[in-house]
Amino acid sequence: MRLGLTCPRFTWPGGDAAIAGRFAAVARGADEAGLHSLWVMDHFFQIPNFGAVEDPMLEAYGALSYAAALTSRVTLGALVTGAVYRAPGVLVKQVSTLDALSGGRAVLGIGAGWYEQEARGLGLRFPSLAERFERLEETLQIAKQMWSDDDKPYEGRYYRLERTLNAPQARPPILIGGSGEKKTLRLVAEYADACNLLHGADVPHKLGVLRAHCERLGRPYEEIEKTLHMRVPDGESVEESVQRCGDLAAQGIDHVIVAVPDPSADSTLARLSELAARISGITPAGR
Repeated sequence: MRLGLTCPRFTWPGGDAAIAGRFAAVARGADEAGLHSLWVMDHFFQIPNFGAVEDPMLEAYGALSYAAALTSRVTLGALVTGAVYRAPGVLVKQVSTLDALSGGRAVLGIGAGWYEQEARGLGLRFPSLAERFERLEETLQIAKQMWSDDDKPYEGRYYRLERTLNAPQARPPILIGGSGEKKTLRLVAEYADACNLLHGADVPHKLGVLRAHCERLGRPYEEIEKTLHMRVPDGESVEESVQRCGDLAAQGIDHVIVAVPDPSADSTLARLSELAARISGITPAGR
């Protein structure tokens, strides 16, 4: 089982001037602690679960590029990119650039997007839910094509690319966030290398739905990494976290991505290092 860390807040003592140093400590700490992955949210405004809308928020791919320069092992991604926030060709180029500069450590984490307030606030188009999913699927098709040897035009309902050229070439894994049974998990089965569920989801049921989509499409279910995002409460012991991760592994989760109160704290990183080592020997169900 693998352990990842997400950094969803950039509110630290010292205000905005402290962000660069504190985030650098998170990135270096995750790398040195032996964590598998480091993630940031793809939001422009802070979301209600983690603070006030006016709290500081970094643009995801700028932050990940900064982290790439400070690390050498940890994989890097957005949990998850809003598909409608960027033109698909530009998004694929951003992730390809991150992959090239990090030595092949990028992941394209992507979803349909949901935070209308930030989109409207910054003048971004925010279509209906149905259209966002249609645009997400076209974006996935474009990513697959650009990360292949085929640079022919792409013609979709929403996007038209005259030449899907991508150099330097990259083939980062694709992770799709969300647990919708009809659309999201079907897209995972058809296009993704990993799924991401939120803590509290009925994991066995959701993975059963994913397995059914895979069987219908002829996709090996075992090829897909099953990840889950959860918070680790302040004061939870390593032993308690190990137990929670073990329970999730028994339900089929391969990779737990945690949010912690202050990921820059030395004591927190030490606990995560111990947790990563303790759960590395756990084999998830179905593997």
